[in-house]
Amino acid sequence: MTLSTLSTASDKLYEGVIGLEVHAELMTASKMFCACPVVDSTAAEPNTAVCPVCLGLPGALPVLNRRAVEFGLRVGLALNCTIPAFNQFARKSYFYPDLPKGYQISQYAYPLASNGWLEIDLPGGATRRVGIRRAHLEEDTGKLTHVDDHSLVDLNRAGVPLLEIVTEADLRTAEEAEAYARKLRAILQYLGVNSGDMSKGVLRIEPNISVRPAGSSELRTRTEVKNLNSIRSLARATAYEIERQIAVYEAGGEVQQATLGWDEARQVTVVQRVKESADDYRYFPEPDLPVVEIDAAWVERERAALPELPDAKRERFMRDLGLSRYDAALLVADRAVADYYEAALSAGGDPKQVANYLTGDVFRQMNLEGRERDDIGAIKLAPQALAGLVRLVQDGVIHHGGAKKLLVTLYEQGGDPAALVEAQGLAQVRDEDMLGATVDQVLAENPAEVERYLAGEEKLIRFLMGAAMRALRGQGDPAAIQRLLAERLAGRQDES
Repeated sequence: MTLSTLSTASDKLYEGVIGLEVHAELMTASKMFCACPVVDSTAAEPNTAVCPVCLGLPGALPVLNRRAVEFGLRVGLALNCTIPAFNQFARKSYFYPDLPKGYQISQYAYPLASNGWLEIDLPGGATRRVGIRRAHLEEDTGKLTHVDDHSLVDLNRAGVPLLEIVTEADLRTAEEAEAYARKLRAILQYLGVNSGDMSKGVLRIEPNISVRPAGSSELRTRTEVKNLNSIRSLARATAYEIERQIAVYEAGGEVQQATLGWDEARQVTVVQRVKESADDYRYFPEPDLPVVEIDAAWVERERAALPELPDAKRERFMRDLGLSRYDAALLVADRAVADYYEAALSAGGDPKQVANYLTGDVFRQMNLEGRERDDIGAIKLAPQALAGLVRLVQDGVIHHGGAKKLLVTLYEQGGDPAALVEAQGLAQVRDEDMLGATVDQVLAENPAEVERYLAGEEKLIRFLMGAAMRALRGQGDPAAIQRLLAERLAGRQDES
């Protein structure tokens, strides 16, 4: 029996218990505890953005990056967290080649923010409030590249500011985990503290997953999944791991607590190591950093710096632009999409029509290309061109069918929609004499259908309409053709 078959048979007996740990690199100019620049670790020459502090050399002392604290506070406030006045860093001890000091400076007992929540939208219009246990600051590790039987260490990333955001185990399905991840990524992008690019590792999302009898409050052994380079991978890995654990219990076995990796090629989880506990890390207060005191005035300054966040933008789109909640939610889910949409409106596009083409035809083309929605800024169809296409439809220059074809051309090649309509002869035929002659020709060529229409089969007007549009190669003005057909047929009805 396959996992999928077993899950289908057993999904009413079990439910997932899922919490997410998110590591977000903060977009500061310098590292967490030194003046080294933050560079793109996928592009920069290895080990060029380093100094004695981030190399862990003896005698080098850390100095806290205030900008990283400010960014962390903004995230905490956006997630409805409590900001305690007392903050303290701690040493988290573990030994790995990409951690030069042999410990990581993090926060443990006294995090930057705690006890928050984030509301996510679920299918069918339902919502779920996901608890945020904590959000704490720490430094990133270096990067290992495995080559044959050895590994290369790049410490450019070592010491980059990280914000770790930990949920309560409030999620039940892979779909809920995906919804939370997309919402949180959007908030980080709107705040301008993280690009959201999982493919480069600047945002890392790791689910902790267990399953239990549906409806129970039992907490069973959990696993943690790493190596997820997209939100789609997060959803697939979570769904697979839920099915795998159900299969283990159904077979009478026990789930082993472990850290798992996601094999993207095989779409399966694989064991990386047995999971450590907090005691293994031997946390203790960081002796080289002072306590951080955050007063109410500092919190209010950061609150005042918050931009319009996704939920507020969604409500504004609904209230001011007349969009449905569904369309507005799609448009604000990625900051890049929201920015694209508002750029199209600034170029004179009608709000509802731009939303329809964007969430329908543009998203469809992006899906066919395998492009994530937050990469919309890289497509060839500029927002100004989409606005121009919408105006051509509204002005009657082209009809919706022609607009859909034109949009594909603009998506693939770019360009000015009005110029393409002119160059390719796509404009609607609106000349009354030409349309009337075409309608007369269609009626003459389809006498049987005309007689049946006159006998009461009024649905045949759609057939005659289609014949006229084909005769005009799809470029006739549909409203004018329908009017002329109705007039001609009514005249024949009177004659009979």
